[in-house]
Amino acid sequence: MRRTVRVLHSETVAPSTPLNTAVVGHPVVTDLTVRIFPPTVSLSTCELDPRIWRRIEKELYLRTSQQSAWLYVALVSEEELAAEDLLVMDIRVGELPPNPSSGGSWESRPGGIWVLRSKFSGKIDQAVTEVDVLFGKDAVDPRPQWTLMQSSLQLNAQSEVPVARLSVLHGRAKPRPNARAALRVDQDGRFKIVQISDTHMTTGVGVCKDAIDAHGNFRPELEADTLTVNFIGKILDVEKPNLVILTGDQLHHDIPDSQSALFKVVAPMIERSIPFAAVFGNHDSEGIHALSRTAQMSILQYLPFSLSEPGPEQVDGVGNFYVQVLAPAPSQFPVSTLYFLDSHGQIPSKIYKSDYDFIKQNQIDWFVNTSQTQRSAREHDNNDNRFHLSLAFLHIPLPEFKEDSHLSIRSGRRREPTEGPSFNSHFYDALVQEGIAALGCGHDHVNDFCALLRQQVQQGGGKPLHTGPWLCYGGASGFGGYCSYGRNRFHRGTRVWEISTSTGSLETWKRVEYAMNRVDELVLVENGTVVDTPGEEVKTEAV
Repeated sequence: MRRTVRVLHSETVAPSTPLNTAVVGHPVVTDLTVRIFPPTVSLSTCELDPRIWRRIEKELYLRTSQQSAWLYVALVSEEELAAEDLLVMDIRVGELPPNPSSGGSWESRPGGIWVLRSKFSGKIDQAVTEVDVLFGKDAVDPRPQWTLMQSSLQLNAQSEVPVARLSVLHGRAKPRPNARAALRVDQDGRFKIVQISDTHMTTGVGVCKDAIDAHGNFRPELEADTLTVNFIGKILDVEKPNLVILTGDQLHHDIPDSQSALFKVVAPMIERSIPFAAVFGNHDSEGIHALSRTAQMSILQYLPFSLSEPGPEQVDGVGNFYVQVLAPAPSQFPVSTLYFLDSHGQIPSKIYKSDYDFIKQNQIDWFVNTSQTQRSAREHDNNDNRFHLSLAFLHIPLPEFKEDSHLSIRSGRRREPTEGPSFNSHFYDALVQEGIAALGCGHDHVNDFCALLRQQVQQGGGKPLHTGPWLCYGGASGFGGYCSYGRNRFHRGTRVWEISTSTGSLETWKRVEYAMNRVDELVLVENGTVVDTPGEEVKTEAV
């Protein structure tokens, strides 16, 4: 018997570029089929030969039916192919067979699948090498060379269940574009970031229950994810940022297929060739069918234009990493450092009110050590005294965001109480120590303020000092998550950051639904120093 290839999965992860590194040679699809199992039959007793067939670990009914359906793909390693082997050259989905092809005849498979196979020609460039399943009429596949079928599998699923659609890769996947090579300030020394938070994408289109129109009138229930994608696209087209930062809760909680939702979040950036980086929120990996943070990061980090990384294994969480922004080419000198940290999630409790986890000490140590190492390297190499601005991003706000008596809000509003960890691990103190200019977070959807924390009065009297970092909410951009508090509804929004390395300044503003211009513009840093914008302090709205 000829040796075949099995691709093993440690958990429910759809086939993607990084998984190919686990096989010998390159896998090639020789056949595929759908198997439907009645509820009385054990799946394990009716499996196809695992030496040949790989089951795509996505239940096609999304666990909404008593019976289950699975896609199986037969794989053979390229190095084991012989001239008489039949390879799948094309796949279609529909009730009727496609038009006859000169290269062979179409063969029917369950679920309305038609496959076109031909003998191995010595090359696999035109052959199908991977097959995946995505869900929803609004599904997208941003991976290069993958083709998502417009027609869905014919499974007689309930109408409210997001449809299952095949996505197909022909030949070898090309290496992803190198996003890091493009992460530089513009020739005028400016670098713009769009912060997108709390998109709350679902499997399928989702439901928005609290949208309002331009005049504040309540809108009826709408398809959430379509609105979110369109809103993000408009912001990107207006701002044309150098980088997009996703600050958590990209996915809604308890969704049946994380990959389909995650692809919808990142597609607008990939379509526009904009680098992006992401941290996780408390909802991203929440639910019995959700992919873990590790699995989601394995998808994210191999997508085009992604800067996301899992971070050091010995540090708590997934996604503790940093990115440097370089001066204009050909310089290799970093003029800005952006830090990303995993703020973990909710700690369930059956006795007390649920709490949120906190930034761990080994995360703080990693941040401080990294910051000091980068500073030492800059001081060694810097001969022209360039300004260097550092920012940090996470999802759940630090306890300092709660301190109303010590917090001076300079733009935006607090419209709901800050939800965060009750335990303060003093990561804020480390940010102060390392001279971070601003901290951006998400999580509380209708809070969108930027504020400074008052420090204690120094000896000898005087007014309280306002020092950095700035504490800023990103607002919520997703229509699948809430954007209301009490009886009040609010418009979705995003935060924009712009660094000017020539003047050592940092400005921020918001982009909000229906607003033609920037909202709440604020200068945060001038000449490399955090500044407190004069003027009357913004009051907290009643909550």
